[in-house]
Amino acid sequence: MIGLVIVDDEEGVRRSLKKVLEKDGYAVHLAEDGARAIQTVRERADDIETVISDFRMPGIDGLETLTEIGRINPEITRIMLTGYATMESAIEAVNAGIDGFLTKPFENAELRVKVRECNVRKRLKQFVSEQIFHELKKAGRHIRPHKRRVTVLFCDIRGFSSMVEQLSTEALSELLNRFYFCPLDNIVFQFNGTLDKHIGDSIMAVFGAPVAQGDDAARAVASGLRMREEMTKMSQQKGSDGREISVGLGIATGEVMAGIFGSPHKKEYTVFGPPVNLAARLEHHAAPNEILICEETQRAVGSLVETERIHPFPVKGIERKIEVYRVLGQRNTP
Repeated sequence: MIGLVIVDDEEGVRRSLKKVLEKDGYAVHLAEDGARAIQTVRERADDIETVISDFRMPGIDGLETLTEIGRINPEITRIMLTGYATMESAIEAVNAGIDGFLTKPFENAELRVKVRECNVRKRLKQFVSEQIFHELKKAGRHIRPHKRRVTVLFCDIRGFSSMVEQLSTEALSELLNRFYFCPLDNIVFQFNGTLDKHIGDSIMAVFGAPVAQGDDAARAVASGLRMREEMTKMSQQKGSDGREISVGLGIATGEVMAGIFGSPHKKEYTVFGPPVNLAARLEHHAAPNEILICEETQRAVGSLVETERIHPFPVKGIERKIEVYRVLGQRNTP
């Protein structure tokens, strides 16, 4: 049964909310303060889907409680209840990544709808990046395809086929989810990129769509350097268990068509154009822990990172001559 935690210093409120939400099939846990709620989540982190907390409580307040719970398990939906609704507290809650905000007094039906709505939105954002989610909210059902200058990043595990043969399906699943997709996807978000898709063990990210920020190529390359650093650190930590992960990365910049594409059965936000093909080809040629970028990307980031031009090689599907550079690291600034 899916778990839900109610945090409120008033026993009557806790019992009332429990009675309402048990009707939706939740296993409801009650906590009289923030410390107890945090302890409950630590003990049951994989079973708890939602935490609903009052804002004003003795000791740890609701915002601190939900923030700490987000650190324990960011997939938990966090909803704030308060009878002291102010613009400041709402802004604080949004900045802390709180998923919902409900002002007392409220009807029971309103609470149940809010819990369902927040959980659906939370799950949707696992498949749709934050930028696309906000664009959809502004633009309605459609983000019409349009031309956009972007930087595309591909990252792929070197020697993945041999891993598939050597590891059990359970070990492979843990390796990919816990030690590869989770940390590297987080890096894409940290650098305000759009996580386009996973293709097998490959990660595709776009910088500059749906929102351009002027330094898209720089953020893409910085993201790639951080990914390489994270995988090196992860492999060192894992030590002798034989599951070291090395990656190859390809990054290309240029004009694409960006928008929502697909059929009535399945749609996705993605980009199409030469930079996508080129980034994928560069990633394919990259050696373990190597980052290859195209000339256009190098022109955009050459003052920020150390690069070296490498011997040209044929790029499948591209007839024109392609200048390719290897990224060595961040450029030292005086």
